Amino acid sequence: MDHAEIARRFVEREYPQAEAVVLAGSTARGERTPTSDVDLLVIGPAEMFGPGEDSRAATYAFGGEVFEVFAYTPDAFTRWVERGLADHRPLLLNMLIDGLPVRAGALLESLRARWAPVRDAGPQVDPHELEVRRYIVTDVLDDLRDATDSLERHVLAALLFERLGQLLLLDAGRWLATGKHLPRCLRAWDPDRTARLADPLLEGDDAAFLAAAEAELEALGGRLQAGFTR
Repeated sequence: MDHAEIARRFVEREYPQAEAVVLAGSTARGERTPTSDVDLLVIGPAEMFGPGEDSRAATYAFGGEVFEVFAYTPDAFTRWVERGLADHRPLLLNMLIDGLPVRAGALLESLRARWAPVRDAGPQVDPHELEVRRYIVTDVLDDLRDATDSLERHVLAALLFERLGQLLLLDAGRWLATGKHLPRCLRAWDPDRTARLADPLLEGDDAAFLAAAEAELEALGGRLQAGFTR
């Protein structure tokens, strides 16, 4: 199935005034699963929207596919990109830069030229934020060590992996990731260190997982608790 062609027909129907359209996500990467939707980044004039609108995140059914559309005016796109950068999650920039053009032109070229260096530079993280995250990891690690309920231990182990993994990425100058993208980003950063942390978690070996987490925390500066001001 030619998803780019379906996307072109969808845009012609729903966003005919769009100046830049990018096919993104698993469809663009060639990694679709049976439940994958089609992610589209759409940028164009205010006429694409109703009164008082300059952005829209909406889901559509078209051509036998589910479309997840993220539509913006150029100014709204900049505003939402800056929010993502502040959160260390450049999701819109990933769509813009890594996706496949469906409707190209001067606007798409200028946006990519402007924002690619920003993404490539990595997140700008305040040292205090790293300390706050290290404090949180310390707290979750202790909660897991003390937990006796099986369900609580499962939940806390997953939470510890997430919080520690995100801290590792930021400390390494990498952008944040969540959900299924977290292990992908961790493996892209350092597959060996990721495996040392993930393998005992997958095997259900809490003692080994705690030891691996403590070793990573130590490499990040160690425990942070008493005397720390958030």
